[in-house]
Amino acid sequence: MLPPYKTTRIRVNFRFLYIFSLIISLTGYAHAAEQRYTEKDFTHWLNAAYIAQATYGTDEELIDQLNKQGYKVTRLQQIPGLEVSYILATDDAAKHHILAVRGTANVRNVIVNSAFVLVPDKLTGIDIHQGFLLSSRDIYQQIEPLIKPGYSIDTIGHSLGGAAALILAMMLDVHGHTVGEVITFGQPKVTNISGSRKFKHLNITRLVTEKDIVPLVPPIDLMDLMNMGIFWHQGIEIVLYPNNRYSVLSGMSSMRRAADFLNDVPGQQHLKNHFMTTYIQYIKTKLESPVEITYESDFKFSDWFGSPAGTEKK
Repeated sequence: MLPPYKTTRIRVNFRFLYIFSLIISLTGYAHAAEQRYTEKDFTHWLNAAYIAQATYGTDEELIDQLNKQGYKVTRLQQIPGLEVSYILATDDAAKHHILAVRGTANVRNVIVNSAFVLVPDKLTGIDIHQGFLLSSRDIYQQIEPLIKPGYSIDTIGHSLGGAAALILAMMLDVHGHTVGEVITFGQPKVTNISGSRKFKHLNITRLVTEKDIVPLVPPIDLMDLMNMGIFWHQGIEIVLYPNNRYSVLSGMSSMRRAADFLNDVPGQQHLKNHFMTTYIQYIKTKLESPVEITYESDFKFSDWFGSPAGTEKK
């Protein structure tokens, strides 16, 4: 039998979790009366997807893709000892940079090898995922001196590269650079609630496929709910379906979708849904008459703790 003080603590935590789950359950999904995103938006995201995909190819393929979009390469570099490389490209006519980061496309590597630990980052003043922060710091130190005065910069990345792209955007923003857009594909979470709030002004678009499990990690740590240390997504989440439909989520609605992590066991469908080829395929289906739909979650409080006594199906 647990000592009284431990029992009390557990009861308090469960009461908080119950209230928290009610908040999640009662949070509505805003469904726009008018179409929020058009063919133009998906064409724009498709161009970013082509760049993210090209980071996994040869240097020549990546440079060629950026040249097609009007950019000249400023620097292309592999981070020693890490599965991360980056490319900084420049459009002098538009006074604009693009920073694209390559991570790993392997779902198992993201889930198994990532250390789900938040650590303080002096550069941004927030807590950031320890593993993602290491590579981001190295990239930042190399590219920051190369950003031209008065130029804006977009960051792009897939998977772990998407996590680094977001962290780099926050670092650049803190130090006075003009961050245009952050566009990521299949990006895992990088910070907590307070970190997310500090950079809520950034223009962040996270594209995810419905069955890509990587954006749902790090998984929810229930003990962190009491101290607000829970990992939290940032920006607008665009959920892509294999047809011309998509959903738009943010904040608590994204959190509710993340709770679906407990309903799936990583398998072949999740591997396929994490590939950039799948993202490109799904975006292409929305280049004509995209339709926004309300995201429907099958999250239940019993997914965390099981059904209450006496409610099991017989």
